[in-house]
Amino acid sequence: MLQLSKIGPKTYVGDLLVYLTRRPGKGSPRCGNGTVDAIIRQVHGLGEFSGKEGEHLLFYPEKGKAGEVSAKRILVVGLGKEALDRESFRKAGGTIASLAMKGKAEELLLVLPDIDCDPSEMIEGLSEGIVLGAYRFKKYKTKKEPDAAGELLAKAAFYGADSAGIAKSLKMGEISAQCACKARDMANEPANYWGPGNFSEYGRQLAATHGMRCTVLDQARMKKLAMGGILGVNQGSALPPEMVILEYTVKPSAPTLLLVGKGLTFDSGGISLKPSAGMEEMKYDMCGGAAVLCAMQAVAQAKLKGLNLVAIVPATENLPGPAALKPGDVITQYGGKTVEVVNTDAEGRLLLADALAYGIKKYKPDMVVDVATLTGAVIVGLGHHRTGLLSNDDGLCDRLLAAGTRSGEPLWRLPLDAEYTKQLKSEIADLKNVGKKDGGTITAAAFLKEFVGETPWAHLDIAGTAWDFTEKSYVPKGPSGIAVRTLFDFVRNWKK
Repeated sequence: MLQLSKIGPKTYVGDLLVYLTRRPGKGSPRCGNGTVDAIIRQVHGLGEFSGKEGEHLLFYPEKGKAGEVSAKRILVVGLGKEALDRESFRKAGGTIASLAMKGKAEELLLVLPDIDCDPSEMIEGLSEGIVLGAYRFKKYKTKKEPDAAGELLAKAAFYGADSAGIAKSLKMGEISAQCACKARDMANEPANYWGPGNFSEYGRQLAATHGMRCTVLDQARMKKLAMGGILGVNQGSALPPEMVILEYTVKPSAPTLLLVGKGLTFDSGGISLKPSAGMEEMKYDMCGGAAVLCAMQAVAQAKLKGLNLVAIVPATENLPGPAALKPGDVITQYGGKTVEVVNTDAEGRLLLADALAYGIKKYKPDMVVDVATLTGAVIVGLGHHRTGLLSNDDGLCDRLLAAGTRSGEPLWRLPLDAEYTKQLKSEIADLKNVGKKDGGTITAAAFLKEFVGETPWAHLDIAGTAWDFTEKSYVPKGPSGIAVRTLFDFVRNWKK
């Protein structure tokens, strides 16, 4: 979709020519093209365009006049006057994509501005924003809507004086965004089209394409391993559970990062049934699993060399079938800990506990990050604007916080002290799967902490950000693809 262009704005005859401009302290904004600047001055004089962030000006140039450009449409997007970072350009890219599609432009040429900023931050931000902003999921639409925006932005070309430094940044931004869009695709799929077996199938495809190793543990193997968490949650479903394991190896001496993603392809709550209102959104309960697989895809495509990676996705449905797990039942997790299941709708932690304990024992990772749409409580605490972060390791937290900031996917660390674990004490088993209603996000993480031992570990609760994330030009309604770009950035910027 993205590429460099040797064709400049004067000779470009395509659908949409795009300029970016800062908001000046005084006078009208400028983009460096005399013809376009004259239009900007005219509109600015009417008080209709000042170059503030997100503001845009679209016009259709006359043909045949000296000095006129040849493009069919010209778009000018404001960057504001504040300090610019990757997120500023990401938002500008999203604005460009949405306006291009609204105007049914199938291709565009973006003229890179000559402004004081880090060129790689600008290129990556713009490329991410354009790809993410152009995302649409219309797989199951049978008719084209006559008044809808364009179906596809097929090509976006970048033009700049220094094209030599653009290519790598363009590639990295595109990889990151495309893999996030793939995670959105997975989440958008209805549960009758995306089940546990689809995770396994996609893992095998990634392994075959990128030279990774994929292992799938089936139900029989899980029984031999005594994975009572995932098996218990699965009891009400007609579809067998599957645990997908994907390995990306660079060299034996590199540290190993274990990623674990919740792959609950539909969550009715089980016997502890959820309210019917909004239950259709529970097809999104697999967004953590989608995030870790798509992060693995991005790392493999970019051929990053700093870390060995292992990704585990425990996948199942949680349904109230005749054999379903009941409130009050006791299960035995992988490794031997017993759990009293007080609430069958607190099922994600049961899957993750098996996957975490198994992954740590088998692969002996240097650090672990799990990603899950785990608790509604995180939405009460943080809304839809930040992912909850809980951890037993300050250094790992600092790296994740920085990666989230760079990716426009901010995290907020919550405490994880011993008093929260006390709420999980059971009278008849080692643990119960829920504590008091207070601090629900923290007690869920405290449950997981019981299965990671001393290994540096961080838990990302994405229940508030996996869908209905903060409204931005590059974030669509529905699933956001959250955490893919954060994890990719974490691996890419890894330094000992």
